[in-house]
Amino acid sequence: MFKSKWMIVLVLTLFAVSVLAGCGGGQQAAPPAPTPGAGGELQGSITIAGSTSVQPVSEELAKAFMAKHPKVTVSVQAGGSGQGIKAAIDGIADIGASSRPLKDDEAAQVHQTQICSDGIAVIVHPSNEVSGLTLEQVKRIYAGEITNWKEVGGRDKAIAVVTREEGSGTRGAFEEMVMGKEARISVRAIVQPSSGGVKAAVAGNPNAIGYTSIGYLDTTVKTVEVDGVAPTAENIRNGTYKISRPFLYLTRGEPSGLVKEYIDFCLGPEGQEIVAQDYVPVK
Repeated sequence: MFKSKWMIVLVLTLFAVSVLAGCGGGQQAAPPAPTPGAGGELQGSITIAGSTSVQPVSEELAKAFMAKHPKVTVSVQAGGSGQGIKAAIDGIADIGASSRPLKDDEAAQVHQTQICSDGIAVIVHPSNEVSGLTLEQVKRIYAGEITNWKEVGGRDKAIAVVTREEGSGTRGAFEEMVMGKEARISVRAIVQPSSGGVKAAVAGNPNAIGYTSIGYLDTTVKTVEVDGVAPTAENIRNGTYKISRPFLYLTRGEPSGLVKEYIDFCLGPEGQEIVAQDYVPVK
């Protein structure tokens, strides 16, 4: 008798468990958001993808954030602003990085956070005696209308024009601020897939001209003043250097959880101190 009652209880228990499992509709519960773990310590992972210009400052910010929160992994991937915007819109990356202002249709699909401002420097080989150009001269060089350095006070040498690829945020910003709506970059320009690639191409050719983020500048290239103004952080901040643009972090909706913690760090005193080493802070 006792054994029979025990079997009935067991059968009813198993039946109840199966009914409760069926009520779930076959759906699995969403994994918990990567938020503070035991003791309030942050844990989880973040993927940042996009602009090669934003990449260096993102890597420094990520390194500092991970040092502060050892259980967090922040992965920074390049690919260009176009890829970063798409990654944010599609949710492929936690954060998309763009070095150009967004178009209206793009802006409608993501939340934007500006982490700093950047200048686009016009660069030449260190041996080039040309130290300044007007904005109009830069435009005409890139349009293929000025083709020899002697036309702008330099040596009698053909100008090797170096540019970024289509879809690059740096190129998009350069086209908007230098080329304008009518002029186009010459099809004869040498195309490089990254800001580092542009710098390397100019550093290796005494007759080359290029443009790159101020964060990539070093002694292998020489900056050229544009309309008498050097591409310094102070000149970008006070608005006298005109070829400048924002560095943006993009998310699907308002940042939350671990992503919010990271972006808040970037905008806080520690993050902005890192930014200020090569760029112009927003705070």
